[in-house]
Amino acid sequence: MTIKVLVVDDSALVRKLLSVMLDRAAGIQVVGTANDPYAAREKIKRLNPDVITLDIEMPRMDGLTFLENLMRLRPMPVVMVSSLTQKGADVTLRALELGAVDFVAKPRIDIAGTLEDYEAELVAKVRAAAAAHVVPRLTPRSARTVEERHTTSAVLPAMKVQAMLRTSERIIAVGASTGGTEAIRELLAEMPPDAPAIVISQHIPAAFSRSFAERMNRCSAMAVCEAQNGQQILPGHAYIAPGDRHLLIERDGARYLCRLSDGPHVNRHRPSVDVMFRSVAQHVGPNAVGVLLTGMGDDGARGLKEMMERGAGTIAQDEATSVVWGMPGTAVRLGAAMHVLPLQHIAVQVLNLAAAAAAA
Repeated sequence: MTIKVLVVDDSALVRKLLSVMLDRAAGIQVVGTANDPYAAREKIKRLNPDVITLDIEMPRMDGLTFLENLMRLRPMPVVMVSSLTQKGADVTLRALELGAVDFVAKPRIDIAGTLEDYEAELVAKVRAAAAAHVVPRLTPRSARTVEERHTTSAVLPAMKVQAMLRTSERIIAVGASTGGTEAIRELLAEMPPDAPAIVISQHIPAAFSRSFAERMNRCSAMAVCEAQNGQQILPGHAYIAPGDRHLLIERDGARYLCRLSDGPHVNRHRPSVDVMFRSVAQHVGPNAVGVLLTGMGDDGARGLKEMMERGAGTIAQDEATSVVWGMPGTAVRLGAAMHVLPLQHIAVQVLNLAAAAAAA
């Protein structure tokens, strides 16, 4: 089945670039372009696209207003095209709150050698969007040369299983990708202020992670921040991996610490959920709970299994409530998830597993 795409952008050059990239991908056809939301509205009615790529900054009506109207009147998969700036981060995160599936950066034609990687990302996200479960939220609640796919061992080598002392401290490790910014928001909103510490790896650009942490802090009773190297992990706090750095958890006597790594991309991601989960398996073991939320690909599935094998409780989000059931679905197929739950039930189960570990 061919995925029909409508490209909406006020720049003729960007419309041309995106159209060429998508048209040469197998199974994707650009059925039309529009230079503003008013033209897009008419073409949606006439062309019935499966996916829209939507610019944020456009004349006559901005992308956010159009997205909000679209999600109210005709919900459909939308991939936002965003600038990697502070303003772009804030607006893009708001777009994800409104129901956009994912986002890509504006293509940068001034840097040689970057468009091929960009094309691979664009095509992958449009394909994922076409298969996504679109959940409108009108109020916040191919054969190409690609980067070598490193395994977790490129950052953190595997270790033999060793007996691990239980401690009074619990750590909840959460991984997510496509659809994850909203899933994480919903999870954190259900956590009490004295919940066990939470460490989070969400696939997100470096320019966006601080804004994301600040938004999560505003909606949670826990204190949420962007993780810093050497920072002590404390109950009642949540630590989000900075974009473009791996977050690892280390044990220092009776304390747990955040360690940041500039190691290679793992599963083509940095931060990688597999890297964080392995570090939790090795240093926290049965004192941890692992949660794998919605996301494209398979990052985190093997790490979740390593956590389970070290005695941690493990949870995967179910298919019905996932925007994309790639990462949690792979974990389920690997037998890495002790519990497969709708998003709205995960917080309660996380707290139950953490309490059971404390009583063991």
